[in-house]
Amino acid sequence: MKTAIFPGSFDPFTIGHESIVRRALPMFDKIIVMIGFNANKKSFYPLEKRLKWINQVFKDDDRVEVTVYEGLTVDFCKQVNANYILRGLRTSSDFEYERAIAQMNKKMHPEIETFFLLTLPEHTPVNATIIRDIVFHGGDASMFLPKGLNMDEFKMKNKK
Repeated sequence: MKTAIFPGSFDPFTIGHESIVRRALPMFDKIIVMIGFNANKKSFYPLEKRLKWINQVFKDDDRVEVTVYEGLTVDFCKQVNANYILRGLRTSSDFEYERAIAQMNKKMHPEIETFFLLTLPEHTPVNATIIRDIVFHGGDASMFLPKGLNMDEFKMKNKK
C-alpha cells in the first residue's frame, strides 16, 4: 500500500492544503494528514478544532485519515509504514526550506521519499498566517478555507 504523510500545523487548514491532498490522492492509496507540533509556532486554533475541521473536509473519502503526532515526521512514517511525505510548494522560499528538510529526512531514513506539489496559481498567496491575521481582525476569510465548514467556528471571540 502506498501511504503518504501530509504533515503540518494546519492552523488553519486552507483551500491550498485541501487542494494538495485532493490532487495527490490519485498517486497514493492513502494520505494521512498529520497535525504536528511546531516548537516555533504558537497555535491560534485549538488542536481539537483543527482535527474536527480536517476530518469534516474529507468525511466522504476513506483514503484520507487525520491524526496528531508529536515528534519527527520520519519517525511517524516508520510507525505507520508510510514511505512518502507530501509537501506543497507556493514559492521559491518554500522550496528552499522544504528541500532542506527533505534532504535531512532522506539522510535519516533513506527509504522515505518526499513528493512536492506546486500549489495552483490561485492558491499561491493563501497562507495560514495571513488567514489568522484576517480572522484576528474580524475579517471574512471564508474564501480561503474549505467549503462546507461552519465559518462561525473560525471567528475568534475575545482574541483582541
